[in-house]
Amino acid sequence: MKAVVLHEYGPPSKLVYEDVSDPVPASGEVLVRVHAVSVNPIDWKMRSGAAKERFPLNLPAILGRDVAGTVAKLGDGVEGFKVGDRVFALANRTYAEFCVVKATDLAHIPEGLELTTAGVVPLVSVTGDQLIRRGAKVQSGQTIILTGALGSVGRCALFAALEIGAKVIAGVRKNQIDEALALGATAAIDTDDDKSIASAGTVDAIADTINGATATKLIAKVKSGGIFASVVGPPSNAALHPTVQVNLIMATPDPRTFVHYGEAIRDGKLKLPIDSLMPLSEAAAAQTLAEKGGGGKIVLTA
Repeated sequence: MKAVVLHEYGPPSKLVYEDVSDPVPASGEVLVRVHAVSVNPIDWKMRSGAAKERFPLNLPAILGRDVAGTVAKLGDGVEGFKVGDRVFALANRTYAEFCVVKATDLAHIPEGLELTTAGVVPLVSVTGDQLIRRGAKVQSGQTIILTGALGSVGRCALFAALEIGAKVIAGVRKNQIDEALALGATAAIDTDDDKSIASAGTVDAIADTINGATATKLIAKVKSGGIFASVVGPPSNAALHPTVQVNLIMATPDPRTFVHYGEAIRDGKLKLPIDSLMPLSEAAAAQTLAEKGGGGKIVLTA
């Protein structure tokens, strides 16, 4: 099969589209014919070596976490799937024409959801959902600040918090405030403006997707005994706020979450914008584009 292989850490040019051996599903695993793979920040952090302490690679390596495609072959003992089923998952080594996924991590794509759209769902859905439910431990009636509410993870986190019944103050840029309110946020603040931050008052929790200077300012807004939850690391000044519980979240696969968010997208309750579709062979160009930032996802199609 063809795959995008990283032979050494470095810039996007280190990603090489080449022939590799086809993967073989072991017992309890499923071979998936890849159709769509979302490009995520963790992909280029792993490629550059920025994330090698947390996620060391055995080079040469194949990157990629999201996958949407069809079942090509079943390993021994797999039940609930058949060849040809449309499936999606949070997996590994998905920048390829085929990948192997644990059957317990795999979900059927909801009827009516396109394969390409399904390819952006797994990682951001579990990250946003687990940030809210497991990290910030949000309860109905609470007030929280959610940073980066218009990013893909942020949109999923906003959906989760509103579903629970929380009041969400979206922490965004000034030019994003109207869009955040349109998505259902109770209020919005400009995270580049100290006066706007001050107007938020004290909150039960913060769900953070951006870190940096914004996080160091916002942690002071959490009430005593409240929670600062993050998917990108603790604020650098967390030790100055000993009454605030800091919870760091690393997303784990959850097929039920994939399906729930996939259905929400299909039904128009949630939107994860896709900026562009690019062939798998152009993964290097796709990562270059993704690193520049933007409003939507980039999807590789195999």
